[in-house]
Amino acid sequence: MPQRTPTPSARQTELLEAAYAYALAHGLADLSLRPLAEAIGSSPRVLLFLFGSKDGLVRALLARARADEVALLGRAREPEAPVGLVPAVERVWAWLAAEEHRPLLRLWAEAYTRSLVEPDGAWAGFARATVEDWLAALADCQPPSERDGEAGAVRRTLALAVLRGALLDLLATDDERRVSAAVAHQLALLRS
Repeated sequence: MPQRTPTPSARQTELLEAAYAYALAHGLADLSLRPLAEAIGSSPRVLLFLFGSKDGLVRALLARARADEVALLGRAREPEAPVGLVPAVERVWAWLAAEEHRPLLRLWAEAYTRSLVEPDGAWAGFARATVEDWLAALADCQPPSERDGEAGAVRRTLALAVLRGALLDLLATDDERRVSAAVAHQLALLRS
């Protein structure tokens, strides 16, 4: 029988949201429970009680960030009436390029990288799961005739590589105009 995850208490949910806002502003790399707890109106002891450990809290924060990422992808998905890969990538890029989303995207980049260099512990599987999430969302945007073939998998993998590479470049330089022009150029090639 599968184990059920207990429903979080209202206080746990409240503290997770506050900790998530803190992580968006400060990142997770040097997360220390004492400053975090002070900033969100709690104590390290309460955080440890509610999340089990610092790793448990980091896992909860990563799950929360991934929920935002999946919500973004949900806006591009239309499996019943696929919009096509290029229009979906255009929608996703417009969202990614918006300045107000940079804190979430920096947190995503940090978690993605940590998952690659520290494959065990709280970060385990984050990078792989996000790749799978994005590829599934992009597949839902492709018409079945394209989605179900090897060429469709290659096209959505290329689209994902363009989005990820452009996102990292944008986060590094804040040169939205140049990076968006490069994405548009690549999408023109993908369209043909």
